[in-house]
Amino acid sequence: MIQSMKKRNALQFIAISAIITGSAAIFSACSPAAPKFTAIDITGADYAKNFSLPDHNGKVRTLQDFQGKIVMMFFGYTQCPDVCPTSMSEMAEIKKLLGPDGDRLQGIFVSVDPDRDKPEMLKAYMENFDPSFLALVTTPEKTKEVAKEYKVYYKKVDGPTETSYTVDHTAGSYVYDTTGKLRLFTRYGTKPELTAADLKILLSQAK
Repeated sequence: MIQSMKKRNALQFIAISAIITGSAAIFSACSPAAPKFTAIDITGADYAKNFSLPDHNGKVRTLQDFQGKIVMMFFGYTQCPDVCPTSMSEMAEIKKLLGPDGDRLQGIFVSVDPDRDKPEMLKAYMENFDPSFLALVTTPEKTKEVAKEYKVYYKKVDGPTETSYTVDHTAGSYVYDTTGKLRLFTRYGTKPELTAADLKILLSQAK
């Protein structure tokens, strides 16, 4: 009798274990896989959480101004010979690739050359790429603070004259989702089609 009960309990335990294991497998199979981005996934990073900087129209901007939009933020300067205009042109192309969702992308350019980049110049510079894009510029001291918060490197490189210097700087863009959460860092040279695909994933998660 005892042996029979032990055997029955053992069989019940095996059956229950099989059900639990099977259920776990089903739930695992049904759980959505983590999205695979081309860009570097920096979700949960403890830096670059927000900013408060005047745009080229003189209005102070923060991430909260762009709730419901994907924000792409690039640090550069208007007299940059290649990396900056290429990056901003690609940002404009990404907006087009998003199709009807293009209006949900806010491009932002942060100047690392406040001594030369004045609001009027920055406004004209943005219009070369997309009139909806905004350029942010502040004092040299505040620029250093923002760059430190965003882990962005920049350094003046002397030119033939005092005002003909160039600026070495981090090349890439930060991407925030529609809730203002930092999600991605896109590397310079990434094809616009690939970055647009990443942004479409973020937009799909917001629906």
